[in-house]
Amino acid sequence: MFTFILLYFLLNIPLHVASLVHPRCFWRMKQSEDKDGALQPCAFVLDVFPGPMDINDFIEPFKEPIVSTRTKYDNNQFSLAVAFSVDEVNRNPDLLPNMSLAFGYVTDSCKFMSQAYNIVQSSVGRHYNAPNYDCIESGMCLVMLSGPNWEGSLIAGKAMDLYHYQQVIQLTFGPFHPILSDHEQFPYLYQMTPKDTSLAQAMISLILHFSWNWVGLAISDSDLGIQFLSYLRREMEENIVCLAFVNMIPVNKHLYMSRAEIYYNRIMTSSTNVVIIYGETDSTLAISFKMWESLGIQRLWITTSQWDFITSKHDLTFDSSYRTLTFAHHHAEIFGFKKFLQTLSPLTPDEYLASVEWMNFNCEVSAFNCRTLKNCSSNVYLEWLILQTFDMAFNDATYDIYDAVNIVAQFFHEMHLQPTDKGKRSNSNCLKQYSIFRKINFTNPAGGKVKMRQKEKLQAEYDIFQIWNFPNGLGLKVKIGKFSPYFPHGQQLHLYEDIIEWATGSREMMSSVCSADCGPGFRKFQQEGMTVCCFDCIPCPENEVSNETNVDQCVKCPEDKYSNAEQKECIPKSVVFLTYEDPLGMALTSMALCFTVCTAAVLGVFVKHHDTPIVKANNRSLSYTLLISLLFCFLCPFLFIGHPNAATCILQQITFGAVFTVAVSTVLAKTVTVVLAFKVTTPGRRMRSYLTLGASKYIIATCTLIQIILCAIWLGISPPSVSIDVHSEHGQIIIVCDKGSVMAFYCVLGYHGSLAFGSFVVAFLARNLPDTFNEAKLLTFSMLLFCSVWVTFLPVYHSTKGKVMVVVEVFSILVSSAGLLGCIFIPKCYIILFKPERNSLEKIREKTSS
Repeated sequence: MFTFILLYFLLNIPLHVASLVHPRCFWRMKQSEDKDGALQPCAFVLDVFPGPMDINDFIEPFKEPIVSTRTKYDNNQFSLAVAFSVDEVNRNPDLLPNMSLAFGYVTDSCKFMSQAYNIVQSSVGRHYNAPNYDCIESGMCLVMLSGPNWEGSLIAGKAMDLYHYQQVIQLTFGPFHPILSDHEQFPYLYQMTPKDTSLAQAMISLILHFSWNWVGLAISDSDLGIQFLSYLRREMEENIVCLAFVNMIPVNKHLYMSRAEIYYNRIMTSSTNVVIIYGETDSTLAISFKMWESLGIQRLWITTSQWDFITSKHDLTFDSSYRTLTFAHHHAEIFGFKKFLQTLSPLTPDEYLASVEWMNFNCEVSAFNCRTLKNCSSNVYLEWLILQTFDMAFNDATYDIYDAVNIVAQFFHEMHLQPTDKGKRSNSNCLKQYSIFRKINFTNPAGGKVKMRQKEKLQAEYDIFQIWNFPNGLGLKVKIGKFSPYFPHGQQLHLYEDIIEWATGSREMMSSVCSADCGPGFRKFQQEGMTVCCFDCIPCPENEVSNETNVDQCVKCPEDKYSNAEQKECIPKSVVFLTYEDPLGMALTSMALCFTVCTAAVLGVFVKHHDTPIVKANNRSLSYTLLISLLFCFLCPFLFIGHPNAATCILQQITFGAVFTVAVSTVLAKTVTVVLAFKVTTPGRRMRSYLTLGASKYIIATCTLIQIILCAIWLGISPPSVSIDVHSEHGQIIIVCDKGSVMAFYCVLGYHGSLAFGSFVVAFLARNLPDTFNEAKLLTFSMLLFCSVWVTFLPVYHSTKGKVMVVVEVFSILVSSAGLLGCIFIPKCYIILFKPERNSLEKIREKTSS
């Protein structure tokens, strides 16, 4: 149970733990003459024989190139990797006791098929007469190791089938190819390299990390390239990354040459700075890539590790931003290869070893004397590199060879422990042994775990390297990160930011986008026919905002907020209503208070001089009623000022309707009283009875009752209520009282108008009566002013919004009330206060008699 708990804990360690492991650095000195030819196919046949083995017997053909530093065979690095792996196996006393592992190899690519067959034949017929060893045929399958390209492995497999020699288990190194995974056609073939199903995901993760979304793609027009393209498109669609162009390079050389200019123009005219290269290194794609570089195309290339030798052909300047990022399968470290080669030939110089393969060393930042690579010369690098401790670095292909040799050793070890049929090998025996072969599980000497049955199903993990090719043949490759598909989404990619900054002076990479980001306040506008990565940026519509980059739609602000000028955020709207602190509110309040005080003063004057003729002649009770109603009219504005609520909204209109009805109906009663007073000429006439019975009181009561009924209907149908207007004014929430039923409001207002018009007509008819008792002229002018104010009120009221509407209504109430007060009572107060001699019975009689 403790083991399972420990295993679970180890599997759940976050990816950032990888940063504790120091990244590897590599360097190489290129040969003076680069080989432009592609790697030729090679094959190795592995078998066991009794007794010890001297590795020099098998490595003899490579003695000459190692000493002379000139290569005779293109594939010497693979042969040396096989020799090193075989020697390491044979030095292990517990792995193959009483026997040794040996290998044969093909040296001539032109005779590849026949040589492969001859190697097998020689291996089968080999008899050793070592002393003290039982030399009999084991009856086990041979193992052939072929690569690095799939065509070579296909030829080797077909050679065995052509010569009817099928009892050979074939392992391949080099890139995975789907053709070789056909178990019906190749029942005994096993590819050491896992499928690159997660390579597209790893590349897209890196592209997203550097905020790129506009990349080019150059692939071979083959099954492998098309399959990679499908993986890549799927990842791009999920992560909104677009292809600026796709160069599908045909395998046929003549067809490629006829279209080479098209492919060149595509990459030259494209705005992308990042190009993915994927395909076989011995194809027309490699020719195309070399041509692009020779013509001066500078891009940041993203590719796989087998392209290292192609991307190392040309020197770049120190200040160039265009480098190469490669993805290599993650492997455990293998040490001792350089020592093994020096054992074979102590005179081998480091320059030749570097030309065979990359040399690796610990990338110690603290030991590095230069801040960034671009600030150093190649001579400084050479002097510094000489002081470092190096070892040979295995690439993907050579590591596959290393694994394959160890797998073969494990296979022969397992078969040695099992009873086998003596005699010649047979297909049934080989099939049985192959089933055992596929069940092999072990840990290689470098610490890498190998599970044959699961290896085909596992997704590869990748180390990410950045390569600089500096002048004078110096190359430097630095591991800048790692990708593992087994970690949670978002933690699969981990880059060593300090290493990137150490090497380049910045953690940032060049930009590669189709369109610049749409910042806050803008949104993406997709034009028809354009990819999702190419768009225009347009400002957000009114009252909409965006506070992130590259948003598809702006967000509408809530009703209680509005967008700022940059349209980046929503700001709360200011609540607007007519307040006492507002200048208009203060002005109206002051007017209302002044008129209220004036009305009270006039009422006081009339009460104090209630026995004077002028007060008596104008009907004291009606004057008191009118003054009190005007007093309430001047107090009505206080219901309109301040924060509206349901109660004040109802009281505003009901109080206004009722009080004004009393005031206007009182004026009407006054005019009717004047007419009746002058029409009653004899004591016995019927009209005199109306005057004495208080007809004016009935007029006021009746008119007021009708208005109260109208107001009740208004409240019953649709009463006034609080209205919150968030649309009329930008950035403001206007709180006003809604009239509810507009028709009811106009009925109340119209009723006021009809009473005023009636008063005006009656007063106009009585204007020529004797001046002493006649106030008809004053009433006529007051009603004319009243009607003028409210007729003007209607269009002005409808042309305003918000608190200005309230101001217009309050102002109309004050002006019309002030008109009644001024026109009717101010002349009388003037006589009472300043012309008391005219306020006497004698003066009245004099004027009457005259």
